[in-house]
Amino acid sequence: MAHIKQTRRTRHQSGTSMRRALRREVPSTVGLLVDPEDFAAMRHYRSFTFDDHTVYLRQVESLLRTLAAQGTHTTVALFDPEDYADFCTESGLDPDAHASRSRFTAEIAASGATVAYTGQPIDALVPLLVSRAVRRATWEYSTMLLAGLGDCADCGQDIGRASFDRASHLLSRLLAAAGPGTHHIVCSTPTESEQLLAVLRTTRDTDGPADLEPSEGAEFATVLAVGVALETRGGVVLRTTAPDIPDRVHGWRLNRGTLVPLTEGEVFGAYCTDADTGEPVPPEPGVEYRAGFDLGADEPEAHH
Repeated sequence: MAHIKQTRRTRHQSGTSMRRALRREVPSTVGLLVDPEDFAAMRHYRSFTFDDHTVYLRQVESLLRTLAAQGTHTTVALFDPEDYADFCTESGLDPDAHASRSRFTAEIAASGATVAYTGQPIDALVPLLVSRAVRRATWEYSTMLLAGLGDCADCGQDIGRASFDRASHLLSRLLAAAGPGTHHIVCSTPTESEQLLAVLRTTRDTDGPADLEPSEGAEFATVLAVGVALETRGGVVLRTTAPDIPDRVHGWRLNRGTLVPLTEGEVFGAYCTDADTGEPVPPEPGVEYRAGFDLGADEPEAHH
């Protein structure tokens, strides 16, 4: 009889150990309410029992640390209360239920803005997640604009696709001509309803191509493509940092599907003027403001 009890106990312990091992193989996703307004909106649900946003953030941080200590890969997703309410309505779910929030979090982890938790403090994680969400929203909006342009009446080409190809080529030429160093590139493209902004960071050694994340390159090219397609008064600024030399800033304006170099004075004026007030601001120490350089990017052809 004692032998049977011991066998059962051994099996129970073995099963518990296996479940713990399997738990470490299962990734986790945490939906995060990043600002007080979103937090306040969720407090309307009885099942949401938190009452202080600051305390909530610290509790989330503690949870993330615990999961990391257990060896669990965790993704943090931006939880938007309005999107959550719409999701529950469309799916026929009760929004005042833990299971509904869990299901929504799984959905946004698959298609929304997320950040992998690698031990960042919550004060660093929140702005990173917000930045990722803004980037994704900009990319989605730009993609929608390009997709709605249709075909060229003269040649039959897809205008959005042709513009994206052109923008990708311009970006490739810009990275090739920029040389070695760490590059911070900003593209600004105005539309009727939005000021689109894309930021790209890349590093290039003396030999070899630029180290470029494909998804970030595609996002940047998509925003630039909107300017190419709509012939807006957009622009691109490149800042290069390299060891033992001052930072260098170059600039271009977008004109009829190509990037036209700005003069040194135009680059200086753009950087040393307050965008809100128009008042001059002092130049940044240790920075050289230089004219844009010729990209020599004649192919593929400009948009139709």
